[in-house]
Amino acid sequence: MDSSAQRPDPPRHELVATSSTVVYANRWMTVREDETLRHDGAAGLYGVVEKPDFALVVPYADGGFHCVEQYRYPVGGRYWEFPQGSWEDRPDADPLALARGELAEETGLSAGSMTPLGHLFTAYGYSGQGFHVLLATELTAGEPDLDEEEAGLVSRWFSEAELWQLIAEGRFKDASSLAALALFQRHRAEHAR
Repeated sequence: MDSSAQRPDPPRHELVATSSTVVYANRWMTVREDETLRHDGAAGLYGVVEKPDFALVVPYADGGFHCVEQYRYPVGGRYWEFPQGSWEDRPDADPLALARGELAEETGLSAGSMTPLGHLFTAYGYSGQGFHVLLATELTAGEPDLDEEEAGLVSRWFSEAELWQLIAEGRFKDASSLAALALFQRHRAEHAR
């Protein structure tokens, strides 16, 4: 017998906030602390990081990918990843416009075609932030226009084999980029039929 058939359906909202306090805020994020109540009556505390959704672009051309490398302060290292970002002054920006903007800003590339691959959550254990994954093809080169915070960012094309080697070597470790690569693989497999 299927054990899931024996479980009752969970309540619609298993955990609700009874109060919420902002404990920190800057232009990039807000951290709040929620007092919570579970459906069984147990009280608790939950920390939540609020950040706007972002766009992540998988720039694909000539059997490979355009990636960017930059220093990531929280982990103290430089890693390769796909171009990505949000506009703090426009958190409700159209994901397609955001993707085109981030691609051009970080790599100088413009895409003749942008295909939505999906929407994922970054770390839903502590944040509601999500990201839109878009496949960029029919790429045209241009000049990057980096923000001050992106000083030192470099862009480079890698063959697919080279990208998998970067992953194996621990030089491409961004979870969002790896999840986007999985969506790309699914998309490619579906369109190869």
